Amino acid sequence: MSQSNTILTRRSALRAGSLSAASVLLSRAASPASAQSIHPVDRGSVSNESVNFPPIAASSEAVEQDEGPPLAPKDRVGFAVVALGRLSVEQILPAFAQSKKCKVTALVSGSGEKLKALGAQYGIPADSLYNYDNFERLAQNDAVQVVYIVLPNSMHREFVLRTAAIKKQILCEKPMATSSADAQLMIDACAHAGVKLMIAYRCRYQPHHLEVIKRARDGSLGPIKIIEAINAQNQGDVNQWRLRKALSGGGSLPDVGIYCLNAARAVTGEEPIEIEAQIHSTPNDPRFREVEESVTWLMRFPSGVMANLSTSYGIHRASRMAVNLDGGALVLENAFPYKGQRLLQIRAQDKLETESVIQVRPKDHFATEMDHMADCVLKDETPRTPGEEGFRDVKLMEAIYRAAEERVSVKV
Repeated sequence: MSQSNTILTRRSALRAGSLSAASVLLSRAASPASAQSIHPVDRGSVSNESVNFPPIAASSEAVEQDEGPPLAPKDRVGFAVVALGRLSVEQILPAFAQSKKCKVTALVSGSGEKLKALGAQYGIPADSLYNYDNFERLAQNDAVQVVYIVLPNSMHREFVLRTAAIKKQILCEKPMATSSADAQLMIDACAHAGVKLMIAYRCRYQPHHLEVIKRARDGSLGPIKIIEAINAQNQGDVNQWRLRKALSGGGSLPDVGIYCLNAARAVTGEEPIEIEAQIHSTPNDPRFREVEESVTWLMRFPSGVMANLSTSYGIHRASRMAVNLDGGALVLENAFPYKGQRLLQIRAQDKLETESVIQVRPKDHFATEMDHMADCVLKDETPRTPGEEGFRDVKLMEAIYRAAEERVSVKV
């Protein structure tokens, strides 16, 4: 036999042997008898179209909360996202991939280029891409149950009213409006139309914030005494809409300071009864020709809790919250950005000061808030942050501005 024939024969035998061995392995893997030998604790079980597994860790281990399976695409609540600016493109639209109950089914924008590009990216059909002039055509789109309004602040009123008129449920970005009168008009219009109105306070659905609220209220660290919070950033481009009062309604307070305001109310579960405030803007800084730079304010609550809060558009990014209680403190670092939260609990134990990190599983802020809205639609429930919640914050911001401008303590 020639050398070449010998090599071919050996190669053929090796290939045959490999295929034969692979066939045996595949047949064993597919063997029903082999599958039956796997214990049910590892196989899990199927019920109500959901696959579930019993716990396998020791009872001393932490247990992650079972949130249930994601809904099938056909059962998810369809959202139309109105305005394709930075927040929508960089945060809200990507969050649908983390959602368990929502899907994006329509887009609305004044830019045909954005509609085409993002429609292709997210698989939105051409007949579900709308501009602001033909917005009302959404009424005929049965794939849309919720309209998420992400426009500049002063435009919220117009599009909440237009959405209520076409009988779609509404998720509206914060701040709800640029005046309490507009906020009340929006609430009334939605009530008259019989549609839900939820304000997108994403932190009220974020796990670290929920853990702070739970621990602050459960009594384990005693009563709450003082809340401190700051949310600030150094704004850049003077041409952005946030620095134009006609669109924003104000500066740092309604944009980023509102997180501190809403968090203090959420932690205490109370409404403030008195406010003192100060405002400062750097003279001749072109960014602050129309809106304020920095605000600090003190709120007193009926229980005696005081909240010392601050915000700015003119300092390096700062974002944290401390809930100081009689027997300890809860400190949430990086409290208000989209990610990076870290929760500390500080207290004395065995006569020693201790600081422990509370491990909380992070989640996408926008996915959790949208899933809550979807739940409210599917179960016909009132959102945790309805229009009335947005109205209260707008009313309180008006009181903060008044307290600062008139240099008085404002009763609320």
